[in-house]
Amino acid sequence: MQDNSHGIPSIPRNGEGYGWAGALPAKQGLYDPANERDACGVGFIIDIKGAPSHKILRDSEDLLCNMSHRGATGADERDGDGAGVMTAMPHTFMAREFKSLGCILPPEGQYATGNVFLHKDDAIRQDSMRVFEKTAQHVGLKTVVWRKVPVGTAILGPNGHSREPVVMQPLVVAVAEHMDEADFQRRLFVLRKRAMREIGLDKWFYVCSLATRNIVYKGLLTPEQVPEYYADLRDPGFETHFALVHSRFSTNTFPSWERAQPFNWCAHNGRMM
Repeated sequence: MQDNSHGIPSIPRNGEGYGWAGALPAKQGLYDPANERDACGVGFIIDIKGAPSHKILRDSEDLLCNMSHRGATGADERDGDGAGVMTAMPHTFMAREFKSLGCILPPEGQYATGNVFLHKDDAIRQDSMRVFEKTAQHVGLKTVVWRKVPVGTAILGPNGHSREPVVMQPLVVAVAEHMDEADFQRRLFVLRKRAMREIGLDKWFYVCSLATRNIVYKGLLTPEQVPEYYADLRDPGFETHFALVHSRFSTNTFPSWERAQPFNWCAHNGRMM
């Protein structure tokens, strides 16, 4: 079978789990993953003049929390079905953070980054990062450095904690000195898709987003936990002119980290892009 969210082959074997980190059960009894459906809540806020501010982000958190009724929790209320937010790329914030790693960011639009889920096991994680870097080279891109995203593990429930990934941000740039934006975007798309196929969900690898203009923060969280879990979102230096928030209600599906906030680029009328 295929994971319908991303088209990545994920075949259950001998009753084992499948999908990202093996978090989803194989077909059994009355359960058939082919029948899974979602019923979620989506909200959008924007500064119509395109002026970035931290207030837009804070207001979007209120919007997300007001959609808690559109999400769901497990037996432990700390286990959400998933929630997240997409914002514009906070260039000033990213420039500060990557500078602390000894890296000077190129001008806006000439680099890409995003949140990537990786395995907690050091050896598996390092191997996945090497494959990602090698894949980037094959498509004419370069991974300059990785930034570890600070998170608040203590707020997670038992289900979220059991498969909590390490969240990293790769800084990706073009190898060619002069690469137009459209070509850069195409190569980023190929890198994201190819890396996910070559590394695989079974190694807990998932690219939430990899772009020049926007970034996604998400997880197996309740709406209220999103800004608590990601310290980046609480930083006053994180500014954006828009925010798209999402609260997931699994209905008859199983929640997992990668299924939260399913928008990589944009959304309309409840459909994913």
